[in-house]
Amino acid sequence: MSRVKSGVVTHARHRKVIKAAKGYYAARSTNFRTATQAVDKANQYATRDRKNRKRNFRALWIQRINAAVRLFDAAFTYSRFINGLMLTGIEVDRKVLADLAVREPEAFNVIAAQAKAAFDKSEEAKAAA
Repeated sequence: MSRVKSGVVTHARHRKVIKAAKGYYAARSTNFRTATQAVDKANQYATRDRKNRKRNFRALWIQRINAAVRLFDAAFTYSRFINGLMLTGIEVDRKVLADLAVREPEAFNVIAAQAKAAFDKSEEAKAAA
């Protein structure tokens, strides 16, 4: 039986790693062993940061909504706004609300007015009880 040389497979594997390390600094982009470590670490960061990106965007949307709500009424806060939305039955997610706050302030103010009215009504009911 003839022996099998693995040069083609090894070269392809090395080329794949080096291609993934393209743009890295110094030996990390040319040396296979170093490039392997760099690519593995980069993949760990990528996996972790896919989760973090979702957190960061949600935090950004909340900040934008809070700023727009306070422009609408200085005494009205984000949490009261969300509570008012829940009471009115308006089911719009934070991404859309933040987009409305930035691009369509008039439409956002209409929603904020409805939420504020519902929140104030519930506060009055709690005070009366």
